[in-house]
Parts: sequence; structure tokens; C-alpha cells
Amino acid sequence: MGLENVSQSQLDGWVAAHLQPSPEFSAAVKQTVKDICDFLKERCFEGIRVLKTVKGGSAGKGTALRNNSDADVVLFVNCFSSYQEQEEQRRHILTIIERRLYECPPASSNIKIGTPCYKDSRDRPRSLSLTLSSNTSGESIDVDILPAYDVLGQVIEDTRPNPEVYVKLLATRCGPGDFSPSFTELQKNFVKWRPAKLKDLLRLVKHWYKQVLKPRYPNAKLPPKYALELLTIYAWEEGSDREDFSMAEGFCTVLELLGRHQDICIYWEKYYSLQDEQIGAYLKKQLCQPRPVILDPADPTGILGQDKSWDLVAQEAARSRWSLPCINTACSWNVQPARSVMVQVKQLHGISLSRKVRPSTKVWELKGEIEKEWGIPRYQQRLALQQNSSNCPSVLQDGDSLATHGLFYDITLLLLHTEPQEMDVLVKDSNNKTTVYTVRPTDTVRQLKQQICARQGLSVEQQRLTYETKELENHHKLEHYGVQPRSTIYLLLRLRGGGGPRPRWFVPA
Repeated sequence: MGLENVSQSQLDGWVAAHLQPSPEFSAAVKQTVKDICDFLKERCFEGIRVLKTVKGGSAGKGTALRNNSDADVVLFVNCFSSYQEQEEQRRHILTIIERRLYECPPASSNIKIGTPCYKDSRDRPRSLSLTLSSNTSGESIDVDILPAYDVLGQVIEDTRPNPEVYVKLLATRCGPGDFSPSFTELQKNFVKWRPAKLKDLLRLVKHWYKQVLKPRYPNAKLPPKYALELLTIYAWEEGSDREDFSMAEGFCTVLELLGRHQDICIYWEKYYSLQDEQIGAYLKKQLCQPRPVILDPADPTGILGQDKSWDLVAQEAARSRWSLPCINTACSWNVQPARSVMVQVKQLHGISLSRKVRPSTKVWELKGEIEKEWGIPRYQQRLALQQNSSNCPSVLQDGDSLATHGLFYDITLLLLHTEPQEMDVLVKDSNNKTTVYTVRPTDTVRQLKQQICARQGLSVEQQRLTYETKELENHHKLEHYGVQPRSTIYLLLRLRGGGGPRPRWFVPA
């Protein structure tokens, strides 16, 4: 039974029965991979010592699919003492492994080991890939053997690595994810200890990617599955964070987030931190990249799925959201495409206030909060971002959001008082002609009408001005109506003799 025939009540059972690998195949693969690791450590090399092996990929994380999943065997060798040496000597190590791997027969007669082949990265072999397949159930798994530089050393669970690890990485000026195998242990731990049901949700999303999305767009440059896995973890953290949750609700939340890919900005500070001066500066630049931004929690150089066809993913996600019986009546969690941030606003004499807001919050809205708290009119506020002590503050424009400036992290803004500044407003008449007028927020509506009279010859009494569906009264100031720079105000005429307002072009019979 395919996913398109599964009801919401059947979904959990269907995932367990159809997507989880069979226990027999999992055990056989586990033993075979262990035998390969032991062979690599003990008998493969002469004069080269294997420091450790780490099993990653879906099999290492505990999220493998029943068929055609993946496992990584990362081999840390003592002849790599830097990233540069890894680049220079990786081909040599892979050649040795390819030549001698045939000496490692499968431990189980039910497992067949396929012929190894190279995977290339920038015209250089990155790994040696082989397929383990079951002679009885037809299940298979692709295993990649990747030699890597042991930059982490001993990894202690839930302990952040020394920041120097990432400083070294950034100093290489490498491409996105070029040295991610060195961080496999962190990537694995990030997922491995998650609840079993979340792993089933990850399987479901990967199944949708492979069996629904890929067949529809076989030649498209789609984002990697890993990007969708991280988006799924984020959705669960923000929407549920419980072991017992609705699989259907989680699945449709992920699909809806894919529809908002242009607003997605997701990162974690589990292994690296914005607070570190060098790493933080790099991360802030990453967060300013075109969205979606999904950062690998273990390797900050990798923005997953950059320059890929997210629009196609969004189209298929919308189609599946309403066509699949298992989710078409489910409610999604209330999850935003980026986490809320804490904004602290400081005045020059030290008083401050804090607000937790979404990155989509406009500067104008933030000024409204300040006006409520301190009574300072919005038009007398300037909010400036002090990036560091050596730079001049950068003043934020009213129409911008925090996301416009890549502010997806906690920030401090400086409140500068100022006299109301002149601004341009657009006045559009019923003939769609637009005229620009320069005003101050503290000008009254009558003062604007007097400008219109001086330029267009229309008396104040004839003019009727509206802004955001409200008619503007002469005695109020423009700031009373929240008129912002470059706002459009509509002009109609009142004709003598009553009868209510009529368009300017109305001519009585």
C-alpha cells in the first residue's frame, strides 16, 4: 500500500510496517559494517594508523529507510594532520582501500557486497561507495567510505567542541561542506538521541522526498534530503518537542514550511556559537544570505540547498498537503519559518526594554511598542544597530523588517531621539495621477491639503483624503493616522451642493 492510500489513523502503523528496515537486515548490515571497520583499522594499511572509525548517515543516526538508504563509514587516519593534507592525500588512501577491500568478505551469507566505485567532489574522489544488499528480502543500503582529518579528537556527548576547531575550518576558506566528514560524529549525535517517533517522522519526510518529489522532477536540482531532515527536526522542536505527538500534524507542518521557503532561516548553537567573536561574525554573514538558510548544526560552512529549486519542492508540498488522505484534514503546528528573537532597546542614558519578536517584525511595529512603553512618538525615534565598537551605528528604516537585515538572533538596538524628519508622501487622484509632496509627520491634514491647493488649485474644502480606508480629518496630524514615508494617500473631490463625495471626474448632468 502506497502513501497515497494511507488514512490518518493508519499513518503511524504504515510507517512502522513499510518504512522501518527489517530487524534481520538491520542486524546483518550492522555486523557487516562492523567487519569493514575492523578490517580498515587492523589489516588494510601498512605504516598508516586508523585513529577511529565513525558510522554516520541514516544508518548511524537511526533514521534508515527500509530500502535504498545510506550509511557513512568515516575513517580518521593519522596521516591527515590538517585539512590541506586531507585534500592532498585522500585519493591515495581511497586507492589502497579499493585495492584491498575484496579481502573483507561479508560475515553473513545473506548480504552481498557490491563493487566499490568512486564518488567525486570537485574532480577529486571524495569517497568510495558500495552497496550492501539482502539476498532474501531485496533490501539494500549504500555505504560510503570517507577518509577524513580528525579535527575533533575525542568527542564527549553534549559538550561543545573547542571554538578553535571552527576557527581552523573557516581559515581554510573552503567551499560549503567541503570538510563536513570531519564533523560526522556531531551530525550523528545531533539526531541519534532524538525520540523514536521523531525518527519515524524523518523517515516519512525522506520517503515523500524519494517516492513523491523526485519522480515528479527527476532532472531538477533539488535541495538535499538532509536539508528537509533538519527542517523536520526544527518543526518538531518548535511545534511539539514531545515524544508523543501526531505524525500527521508533524508531516503537514513540514510541508507547509516548505511552502514558505523564502522566509526560512534555521540554525542551532549546539556546537558553535554566535557569541564567539570570529565564528559569530561569520555566522551573521551566513544568516544574511538569500533564504532559505538552513545551516548544518555541526558545520557552519554549509547552507544546505543553496541555489536549488525550492520552488518545485514548494509546489509538490502544497499538492501533497491537500491530496494525501493521511494529512488533508490534519491541523499543522503553529511554527514560524524562523525562531523569535529577543530585541533589547537601550536609550542613551541607560534605560532599556526587551521584547521577544519574530524576525518578520517591521521596524515601524517595534517603534510602536516603544511608544506604548515610553510615550516617545514613533516619528521621533531612530533605531540603530551597533554591529561593533569600531563601526558607526546603522539606522534601520521603518519599512524594513529585522529579517531584511539578517537579524535572526538576539540583538541590542540603540534608540536615538530626533526631531520629526521630512518625508515624501504620494497623493494619487481618481485619474491615477500621482504627485509627491514633502511633509512632516507633525503636519496636520489641513497643511497637506494647503500644499495640494497651491499646486493643483483645488480648495481645501473640495478635497477628501483617505489613507488605509480612513478619511483624514483636517485637525489631526499625519502621525495620528500612522502615515509613513512613501505612503500613498488617495484624493477625491467633494462637489458643492451635497450628495456625498463623488470622484473628481464626476460631472453632474
